Amino acid sequence: MRINGFSKLSKKDKINWLLEKYLNNSTDAQAVLLQYWNDNEALQSLHDGFVENTLSNFYLPFAIAPNFLIDGKTYALPMVIEESSVVAAASNAAKFWSERGGFKTQILGTTKKGHVHFTYDGNIRNLLSFFRKYRAKILKNIDPLQQNMRKRGGGIKDINLIDRTDKLDNYYQIELKFDTVDSMGANFINTVLEEVADHFSLLAQDALEGNIDIVMSILSNYTPECLVRASVSCRVSELPKLDGSAEKYAQKFVRAIRIAEVETYRAVTHNKGIMNGVDAVVLATGNDFRAVEADVHAYASKSGTYSSLSHAEIVDDRFTFWVDLPLSVGTVGGLTGIHPLVKFSLQLLQNPSATQLMQMMASAGLAQNFAAINSLITHGIQQGHMKMHLNNLLNLLDATPEEKAFAIDYFKDKKIRFDDLKKILEKN
Repeated sequence: MRINGFSKLSKKDKINWLLEKYLNNSTDAQAVLLQYWNDNEALQSLHDGFVENTLSNFYLPFAIAPNFLIDGKTYALPMVIEESSVVAAASNAAKFWSERGGFKTQILGTTKKGHVHFTYDGNIRNLLSFFRKYRAKILKNIDPLQQNMRKRGGGIKDINLIDRTDKLDNYYQIELKFDTVDSMGANFINTVLEEVADHFSLLAQDALEGNIDIVMSILSNYTPECLVRASVSCRVSELPKLDGSAEKYAQKFVRAIRIAEVETYRAVTHNKGIMNGVDAVVLATGNDFRAVEADVHAYASKSGTYSSLSHAEIVDDRFTFWVDLPLSVGTVGGLTGIHPLVKFSLQLLQNPSATQLMQMMASAGLAQNFAAINSLITHGIQQGHMKMHLNNLLNLLDATPEEKAFAIDYFKDKKIRFDDLKKILEKN
């Protein structure tokens, strides 16, 4: 049902239009939207301004996973996620490793890239010669744009011409490398790229034979050189026992990781589990989880085959488990200075730098992965997951407080099945 000027309507008028056109003027549907409005008008107005055509707020739980010992310092990590077992699993894994030295991290790089994508129908030698001649002039022209970034210790690290004609006829790139310090840097990078494109195109008109056509100028969310490693390690004897043997547990754990390294069907689910932990912290700190997801899964495919992001080994009776993640995140800019819960999260984390936040996110991902593999190789994933999910099932069945208490006690030593739950509630 087409409408013009929808964005100009008031929020109440938007809702009324939707109710009339799509929901048969349902008062129940209206009540669902209105019950999530915030009574604090200033706060509601702030949320309304984040995107266009807002109708209400969509709430997710804001939780804390304590006992994360990361590089010798203990943190309580904020996590925003709706999946019931994630926070409990991450917290349990964090506590387990806090008693074995905690998480060790290493920043392997902080470089991000952006590209001016263009076509050129002339001689490549002339293009290369032209770029070498004017490279310094292009950099000088964009220097004013990076003054503030340089004051913070970042800026443009390099600029190069890339020949991509093996992929597409007449296709080239100007590739710039950036360090954006504590900001994610998208606006800065895109502003610089567009200025480079304009200046490059203008210079080419007078100094280069052949036609330059700028297709687009845009940062890349793939950041394999903005990379963090998180790891845990202990003696094999310090691991849980499987059939009475820590060695058997360690070997089965490593074999489970190897399966995820070689089998794509397993790797996708395996990596999704890692991202359960990472994304929860990404959301809590106001970062772009969509960019992080795209980046990480592209990195998982860097060999040409989608594979595990985490790895494990046993060397000289020592178990080591680690993950490498490309994470382009920020602690300044975006929502970090305006969303109250984002500001709270960063305060809780002692106002970290972007690299410190990378280290925390990677640790959360590794903790979640450890918890998942531990479940899979011991009692199975469903036992813990379904116990955490039990409350959701009870709510779905409109169980009373007394019925909830009875069901929780009944299933404390049993496998939870939905049909069984319905039956015992009917009998109770």
